[in-house]
Amino acid sequence: MSAVAGSEARGAHLAAIALGSNLPSARGGPEANLRGAVAELRRLGEVVAVSRFHETEPVGYVDQPRFLNAAALLRTELGPLELLRGLLEIEREFGRERSATVAKGPRTLDLDLLLYDEAVLSTEELELPHPSMHEREFVLGPLAEIAPEMVHPVQGKTVGRLLLELASGGRT
Repeated sequence: MSAVAGSEARGAHLAAIALGSNLPSARGGPEANLRGAVAELRRLGEVVAVSRFHETEPVGYVDQPRFLNAAALLRTELGPLELLRGLLEIEREFGRERSATVAKGPRTLDLDLLLYDEAVLSTEELELPHPSMHEREFVLGPLAEIAPEMVHPVQGKTVGRLLLELASGGRT
């Protein structure tokens, strides 16, 4: 396991990003939001893979429209905190203000930084790996399409293995 300290880390890093949308924005509906977000990710690095778009049921706050979810792999020279701030800026450009919405509620765009190389990091702004990614099929399914062998640095298991365990009820 390696730790990455803020934005001091430079070079080519591989980040896994979850994308989700269930509300329209000025750019269109959820599908247009995800396509637009993938295009905007190119400002932050090289998009090396994008999953299919998956229609999923809401989790937690269920009185809302179904989601479209996807995952992307981004090769970037940004440090993890810089990358997170870039993702949040893209969300704002699509009309999302995290502080003004219900937790797990409807949103025009959700971009979550799931994994960043093998980084394990905990700050007020960012926790890596994403603390609940291994419990969410709507995250693991799309990510397993494009990076089944990517390893969760805390769980020590591949994304494909985590998905299989979650689907079989064997999560820890």
